[in-house]
Amino acid sequence: MSDLEKIIREIIAGEGPIPLESFMNYALAHPAHGYYMTRDPLGAAGDFTTAPEISQIFGELIGLWSAQLWTAMGAPNPLRLIELGPGRGVLMQDFLRAARVVAPFFDALDLHMVETSPVLAGAQRKRLENDGVPVAWHRSLETVPEGPAIVVANEFFDALPVRHYVKTPAGWCERLVGLDAHGHFAFTASPIPEDSIRGKAEEGCILEIGAVAQRIARALAERLANQGGAALIIDYGHLETGLGETLQALKGHAFADPLRDPGAADVTAHVDFAALARAARAGGVQTFGPVPQGEFLLRLGVVERTEALMRKASPRQSAELEAALVRLVSTQSEVELTAGKISGMGGLFKVLALVQHGLPQPAGFAEEPTPE
Repeated sequence: MSDLEKIIREIIAGEGPIPLESFMNYALAHPAHGYYMTRDPLGAAGDFTTAPEISQIFGELIGLWSAQLWTAMGAPNPLRLIELGPGRGVLMQDFLRAARVVAPFFDALDLHMVETSPVLAGAQRKRLENDGVPVAWHRSLETVPEGPAIVVANEFFDALPVRHYVKTPAGWCERLVGLDAHGHFAFTASPIPEDSIRGKAEEGCILEIGAVAQRIARALAERLANQGGAALIIDYGHLETGLGETLQALKGHAFADPLRDPGAADVTAHVDFAALARAARAGGVQTFGPVPQGEFLLRLGVVERTEALMRKASPRQSAELEAALVRLVSTQSEVELTAGKISGMGGLFKVLALVQHGLPQPAGFAEEPTPE
C-alpha cells in the first residue's frame, strides 16, 4: 500500500467517504505523493503522449496563430505569453522557434509558465533556458503579472478534478469515494440530495461537472476581458453537456482503474466544452468553437508545413512526418499505415478560443462567435 493510499484511507476512516473531486485532487496534486508532483508522465516511458510530443508542427502553428492575433490586438509590448500545464516545454519550444519569424512579436514576448509539478518545471527550465525570452514560473494564474496576454492550454483542463452526481430515489446525490467490505476504494453516494441540480433521469444516471475547470475558465475570461487578449484551449472532450461519466485513468499507455493506486496513474475526465464556453462568456469574453482539432490544424496549414518538411527529409523521417500528420488530424479511431496502427486525435480533441470583445475571429475558426 502506497503512502498516499494510506493517507486517503485515514481521511475516509476519520471523516467518512469523500467527494470524487477531493479523491482526484489527492491523487493528482498531493504535495508529496500526487501523480504530477513525483514524475514525468509524458512520452514512451510515461503514461501518455500529447500532440506537441508527436509533431513539432503543432507548436509551430500555435506560435504563428498567436503572432497573427497579437497583430490584431494592436501589437502590445510586452505581451504576457502564458501556458497552462506546459508539459515538458516541447510546445513552447516549437512555438518560440516559429515566433522568431515575426521578429517584433518575438521581441514583445514575456513568457509565464503555470505549472504545479516540480519535475515538469525542471524539464521546462532545461528546455527553454537558451531560447531568448524572459521566463517566469507560477503555480497558478493569479500570480502572473497584469497586462495583455495570449494563453495556451493544451491538455490542461482534462487533468482537473470533476464532481459526479448520481440519480437516486431521493434525487441527485453527490458521488463519493469510500471503502467497500474488502477495504478497497469504492463509489458510494451522499444520502443528502443536491437541491440545485434538477432534471429528469433514470435512477443510476451520472452527471459529471467540471466545477474547477469552469472556475478557472471564468477567471481566465475575466482577466482577458479586463486586460486584453485571448486564450486557446485544446483538449479531448465533448461538444454538449449531457449525462454520463468519462472518468478514466492511464498507466503505461493503457487504461487503469481510476480508484486503484492513487498517485500512480493519470486520472482524467473529458472536457465539457459547452460548460467551459458558458463559464468563459459569463466572464466577459466572446468564444469561438469548439471545432475539431483536425479541422483547426488543417485550416492553419498543417498539410503544407508537413509537405515542406518532407521535401528535405529522409525516407524514414518522411514516414514519421506522415504518421504524425495522420495522428493529429484523422477523425478515425484507428488508421493503418506502413509504420503500424495509429489512433487519430482529430475528432476527439477540440479547440476553443476565448477572445476579448472587439477582436476579429481568430484563424482556424470558420464560424461566428458562439451564441450566448
